[in-house]
Amino acid sequence: MDFQAATQNDAVEWRIADALVPYDATVATMEARVAAIHVGAERELVWLVEHPPLYTAGTSADTADLIEPSRLPVFRTGRGGQYTYHGPGQRVAYAMLDLTRRGRDVGCHVWRLEEWMIRVLARFDVKGERREGRVGVWINRGSHDDKIGAIGVRVRHWVTYHGLALNVDPDLGNYAGIVPCGISAEVSGHGVTSLAALGVKVTMDEVDAALRATFDDVFEAVPPCRS
Repeated sequence: MDFQAATQNDAVEWRIADALVPYDATVATMEARVAAIHVGAERELVWLVEHPPLYTAGTSADTADLIEPSRLPVFRTGRGGQYTYHGPGQRVAYAMLDLTRRGRDVGCHVWRLEEWMIRVLARFDVKGERREGRVGVWINRGSHDDKIGAIGVRVRHWVTYHGLALNVDPDLGNYAGIVPCGISAEVSGHGVTSLAALGVKVTMDEVDAALRATFDDVFEAVPPCRS
């Protein structure tokens, strides 16, 4: 598995995958890194990847939400949440962070992941928002909301892994094979979107730079949920 070098600080290592990374390989890599962080053998890691087209099923996934089971490979995973889509054009940020150092509060960690995406979007003049009872980041479309960023996390020994998925320019048609995150467009009126679908032309390198530039302000500060 090849990586491009990325900016690092003393506490957190950054990696950017230079090719599509198979999902099962990412899970194995994350689990090994989490174990190493727990015993102090490795630093925290933020790993930015893209996956081949696939669906993942979190611990709350309902099989009825897998509408087209033969459309793409499906991976059962230990992260929280339901079904989601991963594929080229979507930036997945796997955050392997030590909550013993950052505050043992999983809810605040999820808040930070949302805040991270909101600040990244703001750099491209896009207003991302939270919605009560719906994890992730949403775009207000007037009569409904469209989801642009999904979150799924797991914590082991107070070290987090999995993370967020921000839609830059993926094939949104593949969301038709699932009920993403358990939210049916037919029932709720909500959908999914991407920066490209919003008319925002941005490269993955630019998104990665925004992720790096906003990380410290979000994760090194005390969030409102802990104040």
